[in-house]
Amino acid sequence: MPINLTETTAGTRETRLGSITGYNGDLQDLVHQSRCGSLQDRERCFSQSSTCLSGCALGQVSGIRDVAVINHAPSGCTAMAPGVDVLNSQLAAKIGVANNTVFVGTDMNEQDTVFGATGSLKEIIRETYRRYHPQAIFIGTSCVTGIIGEDVDSIVAELEAELPVPIAAVHCEGFKSRIWASGFDAADHAVMTSIVKPPQQKKPVLNFKNFFESARVEITELFANFGVKTQFLYQNSTVEELAHISESLATVCICGTLGTYLGNALEEQYGVPYVRTINPLGVTGFETWLREIGRVIHKQAEVEAYLAKERAIYLPQIEAVKKELTGLRAVIGMGPGYTFEVSRVLQELGMEVVWGAAWHYDRKYDNDQTPPALNYLVKNSPANFKLSVADQQNFEILNILNHYQPDLYFSRHPGTTVWAIKQGIPSVYVADEYMIFGYKGTLNFAYAVLDKLKNRSFETNLAARVKLPYTKWWYQQANATFLKEPTR
Repeated sequence: MPINLTETTAGTRETRLGSITGYNGDLQDLVHQSRCGSLQDRERCFSQSSTCLSGCALGQVSGIRDVAVINHAPSGCTAMAPGVDVLNSQLAAKIGVANNTVFVGTDMNEQDTVFGATGSLKEIIRETYRRYHPQAIFIGTSCVTGIIGEDVDSIVAELEAELPVPIAAVHCEGFKSRIWASGFDAADHAVMTSIVKPPQQKKPVLNFKNFFESARVEITELFANFGVKTQFLYQNSTVEELAHISESLATVCICGTLGTYLGNALEEQYGVPYVRTINPLGVTGFETWLREIGRVIHKQAEVEAYLAKERAIYLPQIEAVKKELTGLRAVIGMGPGYTFEVSRVLQELGMEVVWGAAWHYDRKYDNDQTPPALNYLVKNSPANFKLSVADQQNFEILNILNHYQPDLYFSRHPGTTVWAIKQGIPSVYVADEYMIFGYKGTLNFAYAVLDKLKNRSFETNLAARVKLPYTKWWYQQANATFLKEPTR
């Protein structure tokens, strides 16, 4: 499905990618339904938790240096601003730069909801530019602006002629999509339509889409081996750098869920190849990913030489730790970009995945193909393990954990990790997107898992002192109890 950059908003993942938030089945069934087009979302009779796509959208663009983010919303919707500001400041200081991005809210009230607030929005945009002189201005929409039909696009069109910086609306109304990853697409759409310029000349640069660039130094050194510079997106990038990402050799991403919109948009619009492989987690993922990059940028020989050198160092060590992990049983609860990738890595390390829960699921990506991680798993997984799409529903995760009693639980979100620990299940919090990156990351990850197994005192002591709200009746229910059958 082509990406339409003449529109002011990106389509939601539900309409664009056939994404869902409710499913219960197994690996083979999920892939089969995805390929034949029969996959349907299953509604819940009860929903415990989720999150808002505006946090993903505005969090992404706020990572760009020296811009202004204006959240056109009630004050509560801008409660994320202090945390975002601290995060951006710390990540900028880490690499020795200053990030003067400002994050403000328009604090819409009841009068604004009844009569509209486009007049005050215009004045806030002008005042923001007068005070801070940002290099670009992003205006986030909200549930309130969507419900009352606030015409933010007209304000953008009017002020673009008045102010000498790019201005873009980030259409991230919370109710428009149940899938918060739609916010990543909204941010990418705003960047593509307001900042990125047509290419003038190709440059030896690789666009690297990630979340918080914790491995910036390692990634930079890795690609320096091949004579290529890395442009990290969006954290700590500048507006000027973003204007030229159409001139790069290729686009890669640490997470397929995060990168599908930008990667495909750059490829469709400007011919920048988007590298579509399994993610660089674990040995197989890293080698597959790096070899494909080498092919795209015509550095195959250099990549093979690098891999041979690194394999000699790390593979014997990984194999040694693997002997102590083989046979362990695991449950995984993460976003889809990591659930299926980490499942593969655990299998590489000899562990058995008994259940994988993804917070949402994209039936396809923007190139109309099933996600590479699913294609790989269905061909190579030693077992057809159970899968669910749980939208971060803790009560479903705890039901699974109680039923299967795994040796380990793996999560990328602390909200589920702490509940697993309260059940006495040793848990590994895979917070860092680069925790399992490459050979060294895989080795360190294996040791972290081993450490968790050898010291279970925290989980044991906490579980003995905590009374959970779940009854014996609930634990006896099938996990799919709260999922309605799809309407045919």
